This record gives sequence, structure tokens and C-alpha cells, in this order.
Amino acid sequence: MSTKYGYPLDKWNKAKEEMRQILVEIARVRGRIPYSELVSKIQTIRLEPESYGLAAMLGEISSEEDAAGHGMLSVIVVHKYGDMQPGPGFFQLAKDLGRDTSDILKCWVDEFNKVHGYWGRW
Repeated sequence: MSTKYGYPLDKWNKAKEEMRQILVEIARVRGRIPYSELVSKIQTIRLEPESYGLAAMLGEISSEEDAAGHGMLSVIVVHKYGDMQPGPGFFQLAKDLGRDTSDILKCWVDEFNKVHGYWGRW
């Protein structure tokens, strides 16, 4: 049986779709969610807020959503305290996907507006 980050692939994929749906619902109301709150809502598997598994799942979701023209959906997942922005993994993925990350605040706001603009229509 194939696994990802220690989870059976079928559970991983189910949790990823569960997470995607949660993020879509939040994007529809033009909101954002802290990492810790997001992982507490996932029922299929248990993820930790600062785990490699969570980062990978968010990366997969963002890459897939971006390829579909919806923007990087994980832009709405933020630190609960402090800067209240996505973590460094988001900005690395943004760079990998061709975004200009020389000004991370501008990158974040532009992507945030793109995602909210797309999902806010539904």
C-alpha cells in the first residue's frame, strides 16, 4: 500500500479533499483561517499545525487550484498570532509557481485578492 507522510494514500486524498472544501467555504466568505484551526477541522487524518504533512497537503491543494486558474488557495491559511500571514512555505511555493516574491506583503495581498475574487463569486 502506498503512503504519503505516513498516511495511506486513500486517507491522504480524502483528507486533502476535505481540507480543500473547508478552504473553499472560507474563501467564499472572503475569510482566512489559522493553521491550528484548519487542522482541528480535518476529520479523516490527524495533522499538526507545523507538520511537513500539512505543508505538503497545502502545497498540493494550492498547486492544483492554481493550475485550474483559481489562485493559490492556501493563501488564506495564516499564522494565528504575529504577522497573521502564511508561512515561508507558501512564499516558496509562490516563487516556484512564478509569482514575484520580492515584496512578500504585495505577493500575499495580490494572491489573497485573486482567491477571494474567484471564490467570492460563488
